Amino acid sequence: MNELLDRAAQVRPGEELDAGRLEEFLRLSIPGLDGKLEISQFPSGYSNLTYFLRMGGREMVLRRPPHGTKAKTAHDMSREHKVLSALHPVFPYCPKPLVYSEDPAVMGCHFYVMERIEGIILRRSLPPELGFGESELRRLTQRLVEVMAELHAVDYQAAGLGEFGKPQGYVRRQVEGWSKRYRAARTPDVPDGEAVMQWLAAEMPPESPTSTVIHNDLKLDNVVLDSGDPLKIVGVLDWEMATLGDPLMDLACTLAYWVQADDPPEMVEGASMITHLPGCLTRWEAVEYYGQLTGRVMDRMDFYYCFGLFRLVVIAQQIYYRYFHGQTADSRFARLGGMVNILLAKAQAVASGEYA
Repeated sequence: MNELLDRAAQVRPGEELDAGRLEEFLRLSIPGLDGKLEISQFPSGYSNLTYFLRMGGREMVLRRPPHGTKAKTAHDMSREHKVLSALHPVFPYCPKPLVYSEDPAVMGCHFYVMERIEGIILRRSLPPELGFGESELRRLTQRLVEVMAELHAVDYQAAGLGEFGKPQGYVRRQVEGWSKRYRAARTPDVPDGEAVMQWLAAEMPPESPTSTVIHNDLKLDNVVLDSGDPLKIVGVLDWEMATLGDPLMDLACTLAYWVQADDPPEMVEGASMITHLPGCLTRWEAVEYYGQLTGRVMDRMDFYYCFGLFRLVVIAQQIYYRYFHGQTADSRFARLGGMVNILLAKAQAVASGEYA
């Protein structure tokens, strides 16, 4: 299975790090490092920049914000480092953080370094080498739901995260906040989205009786699978949007990625998870399984799913905005304007009663 391990590649032009300054900082900050610093970059992901570092026999991962204009509250390395520090002892899927820095002399931005969790990350296709059939795919998607339920069962007060977010009024703040962000990031070639935003504002469910740590981006390409047992999840990555809030909002964000075979062809073609393959849980099955695991009431999942889709719309649009205005030359971003149109249409269908 070594050929399936997630691997870094050459650093993209314009996103290089100052190796000399970084190596000096690492030697002073992390005991026991030796050898010359080697830097490569993980090529996937649309948000924070992620680099693979090797010094001697030590393998680490560095996370930093992207270049160019950024959303005000996005790319907060301090928050991401804080949640990893608190959760790693009680939620072992978290990578172990090693050091955080705001020193502009090192690379001109705040960043942190964590231990690498080696394993397999499934992206937009299923490697045939895994040999997964329908039963394995069903179990894999069940495991994703189970890990989410485990996260939502963490006692965040005991973990020291009692001040990590403001659970009261979380749903309202999210609907209002993401609506504001979409209006601010809209470009002339995407719909105004007003009908969806108005429906979300009108259909907000009552305040959740239970708040939890929520990841806000828990999907297959943010989990690491054990190379020796690929049905075993050994890591959960990308904690930049984690906070305290309604756990069903976390599930909603995952459902937005949970494309299935009977979705519009353009959604299946652009899917970032493999959940459209035979054997995978459907969205409804994922919702029902989560309800069984947690005992939570799942009767307003039309709202939550619509919100998840809309939030994904805004994330894609914020990234596309940077490309549209020439703030990044990354060609992967060019397709996101079309994806915004597709996801908004799906969100409107859900708001109109076509939840499935």
